[in-house]
Amino acid sequence: MAHLTEESARNDLLNRLKRAEGQLRGVQRMIEEGEPCLAIASQMAAVRKALDSAYVRMTVCFMQQELQSRMSPGAKNEGELAAVLEDVQTLLGKVR
Repeated sequence: MAHLTEESARNDLLNRLKRAEGQLRGVQRMIEEGEPCLAIASQMAAVRKALDSAYVRMTVCFMQQELQSRMSPGAKNEGELAAVLEDVQTLLGKVR
């Protein structure tokens, strides 16, 4: 199984997860304080969206690493690869 090897990709993913973790703590606090269910549900939806976004980003990073490792170094289609991956990320984002 592949691992995220690019430092910036790992940092981006960790930052996204930390934000989601903070949001989840906020939801727990809202429940403890007896906030209205509608407000809690709204924040839970935000947490789900943040986790979905992190998952999509991880998937795209994985694809990018795998595709780049299979391309010849300095290939002129690297720009095309970036464009395709951007489209894939957009498409995956719409699945949520």
